[in-house]
Amino acid sequence: MTSPALAERLDGLLFFPVTAFDADGSVDLGAFRAHVRQGVEAGAAAAFVCCGTGEFHALSPEEFGACVAAAVEETAGRVPVVAGAGYGTALALQYAAIAERSGADGLLAMPPYLVVADQDGLLRHYTALAEGTGLDVIVYQRDNAVFTPETVVALARVPNIIGLKDGVGDLDLMQRIISTVRTELPGQDFLYFNGLPTAELTGLAYRGIGVSLYSSAVYAFSPEIALAFHRALTAGDDATVNKLLDGFYRPLVNLRNQGRGYAVSLVKAGVRLRGLDVGEVRPPLSEPAPAHVKELAELIERGLALVGDH
Repeated sequence: MTSPALAERLDGLLFFPVTAFDADGSVDLGAFRAHVRQGVEAGAAAAFVCCGTGEFHALSPEEFGACVAAAVEETAGRVPVVAGAGYGTALALQYAAIAERSGADGLLAMPPYLVVADQDGLLRHYTALAEGTGLDVIVYQRDNAVFTPETVVALARVPNIIGLKDGVGDLDLMQRIISTVRTELPGQDFLYFNGLPTAELTGLAYRGIGVSLYSSAVYAFSPEIALAFHRALTAGDDATVNKLLDGFYRPLVNLRNQGRGYAVSLVKAGVRLRGLDVGEVRPPLSEPAPAHVKELAELIERGLALVGDH
């Protein structure tokens, strides 16, 4: 069991690489390796591969295993590799087994496919996944998997469930979850992550309830901006935080909200704009409109200029 080791290593900015595809739509492992390598060398604390930004939903089991193995080779133990796992319990266990064989350090457990379950059903699903793998598990709260504080306490009692990533953004709920786990399991280290799209926009709010870890989609295409923001947020330099929020992150979120799936396709466009051809998104996602890609390019330049001023 590697729970303490992984939990202790998840301290810093978390990198969610995109999955690279060739012109014919097949996985481009060479470009993917380069993307992972660049992200780690720039200063990421962990690589979360084949997750939401990495189009987990669009990958076959064979492609998933090849990408996880490639990421493990490229990181070479410098940072932990966490892989996505999802769908129903049976398939989630299969993806977990592939990730474990491929050398991953942990799993990000996506919501179950399609169904809206009650709390007991969700608890049974994630418990079965955790008990069926030797890897550490971070549960991703979003969409059809939203938990009561009591359910999170029950999840936290499972030895290799080490944290909760929140993609809902209900701070009242998150505060109650944190308070209840702290009360019911005193002294237990349980990790919390801000997992909202463009998590930097809500970084100050999450910091206020004690959640400092977050996933940065911006890091995939502009580690310079993402790291500058992370340093400022960690140091309590709210002037720099607000400068980047006003000049870069808020306009980026406004742009992201212009199209469905832009939380992934716009990130991939950003990676291409910075010089690495990682291909287009797979269906059912669509590419962003050319005008929006142009706006993204201008935003990246503005963000880099703001970091230069900082």
